[in-house]
Amino acid sequence: MWDRPGPGLEPVSPTLAGGFLTTALLTEASEEASLRALESLMTEFFHDCTTNERKREIEELLNNFAQQIGAWRFCLYFLSSTRNDYVMMYSLTVFENLINKMWLGVPSQDKMEIRSCLPKLLLAHHKTLPYFIRNKLCKVIVDIGRQDWPMFYHDFFTNILQLIQSPVTTPLGLIMLKTTSEELACPREDLSVARKEELRKLLLEQVQTVLGLLTGDLLSNLLQSPSSAKLLNQPIPILDVESEYICSLALECLAHLFSWIPLSASITPSLLTTIFHFARFGCDIRARKMASVNGSSQNCVLGQERGRLGVLAMSCINELMSKNCVPMEFEEYLLRMFQQTFYLLQKITKDNNAHTVKSRLEELDESYIEKFTDFLRLFVSVHLRRIESYSQFPVVEFLTLLFKYTFHQPTHEGYFSCLDIWTLFLDYLTSKIKSRLGDKEAVLNRYEDALVLLLTEVLNRIQFRYNQAQLEELDDETLDDDQQTEWQRYLRQSLEVVAKVMELLPTHAFSTLFPVLQDNLEVYLGLQQFIVTSASGHRLNITAENDCRRLHCSLRDLSSLLQAVGRLAEYFIGDVFVVRFSDALTVVERLVKVTLYGSQIKLYNIETAVPSVLKPDLIDVHAQSLAALQAYSHWLAQYCSEAHRQNTQQFVTLISTTMDAVTPLISTKVQDKLLLSACHLLVSLATTVRPVFLISIPAVQKVFNRITDASAQRLVDKAQVLVCRALSNILLLPWPNLPENEQQWPVRSINHASLISALSRDYHNLKPNAVAPQRKMPLDDTKVIIHQTLSVLEDIVENISGESTKSRQICYQSLQESVQVSLALFPAFIHQSDVTDEMLSFFLTLFRGLRVQMGVPFTEQIIQTFLNMFTREQLAESILHEGSTGCRVVEKFLKILQVVVQEPGQVFKPFLPSIISLCMEQVYPIIAERPSPDVKAELFELLFRTLHHNWRYFFKSTVLASVQRGIAEEQMENEPQFSAIMQAFGQSFLQPDIHLFKQNLFYLETLNTKQKLYHKKIFRTTMLFQFVNVLLQVLVHKSHDLLQEEIGIAIYNMASVDFDGFFAAFLPEFLTSCDGVDANQKNVLGRNFKMDRDLPSFTQSVHRLVNDLRYYRLCNDSLPPGTVKL
Repeated sequence: MWDRPGPGLEPVSPTLAGGFLTTALLTEASEEASLRALESLMTEFFHDCTTNERKREIEELLNNFAQQIGAWRFCLYFLSSTRNDYVMMYSLTVFENLINKMWLGVPSQDKMEIRSCLPKLLLAHHKTLPYFIRNKLCKVIVDIGRQDWPMFYHDFFTNILQLIQSPVTTPLGLIMLKTTSEELACPREDLSVARKEELRKLLLEQVQTVLGLLTGDLLSNLLQSPSSAKLLNQPIPILDVESEYICSLALECLAHLFSWIPLSASITPSLLTTIFHFARFGCDIRARKMASVNGSSQNCVLGQERGRLGVLAMSCINELMSKNCVPMEFEEYLLRMFQQTFYLLQKITKDNNAHTVKSRLEELDESYIEKFTDFLRLFVSVHLRRIESYSQFPVVEFLTLLFKYTFHQPTHEGYFSCLDIWTLFLDYLTSKIKSRLGDKEAVLNRYEDALVLLLTEVLNRIQFRYNQAQLEELDDETLDDDQQTEWQRYLRQSLEVVAKVMELLPTHAFSTLFPVLQDNLEVYLGLQQFIVTSASGHRLNITAENDCRRLHCSLRDLSSLLQAVGRLAEYFIGDVFVVRFSDALTVVERLVKVTLYGSQIKLYNIETAVPSVLKPDLIDVHAQSLAALQAYSHWLAQYCSEAHRQNTQQFVTLISTTMDAVTPLISTKVQDKLLLSACHLLVSLATTVRPVFLISIPAVQKVFNRITDASAQRLVDKAQVLVCRALSNILLLPWPNLPENEQQWPVRSINHASLISALSRDYHNLKPNAVAPQRKMPLDDTKVIIHQTLSVLEDIVENISGESTKSRQICYQSLQESVQVSLALFPAFIHQSDVTDEMLSFFLTLFRGLRVQMGVPFTEQIIQTFLNMFTREQLAESILHEGSTGCRVVEKFLKILQVVVQEPGQVFKPFLPSIISLCMEQVYPIIAERPSPDVKAELFELLFRTLHHNWRYFFKSTVLASVQRGIAEEQMENEPQFSAIMQAFGQSFLQPDIHLFKQNLFYLETLNTKQKLYHKKIFRTTMLFQFVNVLLQVLVHKSHDLLQEEIGIAIYNMASVDFDGFFAAFLPEFLTSCDGVDANQKNVLGRNFKMDRDLPSFTQSVHRLVNDLRYYRLCNDSLPPGTVKL
């Protein structure tokens, strides 16, 4: 009767089926007929030809049937009489719904019957049921236990233990145990907090017994081990299929149990040894080979199962490992654990022949390797500091094995994961030395050999010379979520390891890396002899396929090594500048030589035999040499201040030669990648190094002339902006180590004015002129001029904003005319949101960086112009009709106002009324009801800044009030505006946008911390409990669950202003207003809310209230109508 559905079933007509079900409860005789009808309906529901509308009808019919009192009796009959999987699944769903949602209202006699019948059904048919039906039935029985154990279902857990102990039902008992652990240890919220706590306590009482049963009786017996001490050296026993199945179920149980039970005496040495024994199954290749040799599919499955046991055992171990908090008595176990790990690692990497280690790892289950790597990561990150001090644990030997394991990984992902482990280890050593926990020399001496070996091998791994096959597999085109290709990620992670070793062992690292760089540089610098001049230009006379391939590999390696050298720049500056000066100078001189060489012989424009490969290689090496040199700009800056004292010619030569290398590249004929590298280097020289003589170098003069020449072709946008920034900074930034009177400000000021004038020549011509009206330019051309000019000017201002007053003064003097032109043009473009966006970006940067220099009258004029232009109609047009650009325009405008309201002093205070009015009467009504988050974040930030920086606009603080704090209330002004702002904040908590909710909650909390917002009379008396109410409702509705903690703390901070009022008035009122719970339940909720006034206890009570309120509603919703609630 429990076989598969047979072909012999005749379909019952749908209408008839529906009729049977609806009248099913009327007669006993109709059970058989109802079953036939249900089978027919289910077959129809899952048939390909059934329409969606018909499916909805059937669904409604089935739901109605499930809701009827007593439907479970039919389902019990269906379960024991059908062979249709769909019917069984439906029947179990009816039971699940009954137990989880309607159990309170089920008569106790019926409950007893269900508790008795379902386990009998499971016992009778568990071997023949499909596994998913069997698992569902187990879960339904566990759901009963979750509600009724131990009071009404006292033998629930003992039954499970008995099932495990009886050989016939061991697998079933283990499935029940795992389901119990899943459903009872961390139950969902359809239980009250008291019940959750009770269940956890009950389960913890059983842990000792369960662990003893699983590892003592089951796993150890299956391993047939005479004594646990010898376990690791014994050959792995061969298990039959049934035993392997039982072991895998037992290990799954343990993994789940370990996720929640505390590390305590329950976890014994023999338990750990047993689990480690199973971990060996994952690295036992013999068994897999045997399986494949014997050939039968059953043997292959056996091999896979054994591997799976290893994976499951590692899952158990990792659950234990991930717990950072280790009781003292557990340290002993940890040591034992790592000794076992050491053994496993030896086993996995056993063999001196490198190939076989790799092939060995390739043969292991991928999941096992993944779990094992996780384990090693947890060991190093969480427990190394504990274990390192034990003399019994051979840390250096462990690192040697980890080294073998890392560099024989069969996959890139595996290798990346292992590099992460080394990074964690290097971080551990660095912090140990920095915190002076260990003697630096002793620590480094202990690990020096391992670190040098690691460095050498990582460097080899990024070079085609040693690792071509693997590196060619890496994708260098597709970008990942971090906007880098697989190759870039590989290189970056490798270089991080190199850099961390450099930090610990600078001399070793440098002497390892520099010779390798030198070798590849020789090849590159030697290319000059192969350049021949042809009719079409210069050509690289290397054509043999093998030579081209070798050159390609050498250039790729040089590019990587240049990046490595650049990454190490930070380890030559600061305190070690003098000590490591000669090494750094050697590097920088080589880099200057290489960049000049590349620019002089124009390798980027040379013809090659394989242009699609070698040309990008040559461009990349040139770009990387510039980028590496740029990385040394801080070293050059430190050299500059030393050279200033000694006036060394060597430094001047370095800078001049660098400029000779950079200048030829600032051209439209050069590829963007190379052009931008040159521009970035120029910016660093001008901004970070700032040598006094930079402006007088002929090469720099050349760049000035090119950029200010109206006839010269403009560079691509990004490059143009960078070059203009560099030239502006050369003139604006103060020279280091020189007194004010030697800064030559007058001359520099004139030069800067003429630079800006040349850059904004076309822009100034756009200004409407009453005397000579100019001919109308096409709109698109005008937009291009506006974009090109403002992007350059905005960048110049942004980069000067943090500098000295003198620099900003000169900058503003040069820009004054451009600013006035912008203000004059603004009204004309108010309906062109793309132009308005750029103009407002420019003004925002001006307000942030140069508002003092602009002066009050002009700033007021700008603000007034904007306030006049952004009428309600204009705002509505921007926000509602112009899409994202329109919204961006309004956001930039609000950002400008944020800068204005933050300004200290009285200067801009007169604008406050109109700014608040604009926010609350014009912007807010447009966006309040829109679901889109556009503009809202900026508007609320503006409101917050208005309150935060202008508190006295609302609360006049008198001297008397400050003296008699607590007696006299501060005088309130502009109350309607304050109330409207608070109302808006309250409304924002009713909207679904979680980012806005989080931001605004933070703003309120900040206002309370800084200005005591919740304590103000107006807030305390008219708003406080409204806010608490809204926040509680949000928790109850689970709409912003990610912010549970923040909401709980905010409720506490609000309630703590008036705890008496909260407990005596608000809480009873809140409970009275709660629908979906009866008076008795409300009393229980009120009683369970403890009167504690400390933060942890109070928030615990809040979350308990929310959980139990939801639980009661759930129970009440599912009770049959007219049920008497006790």
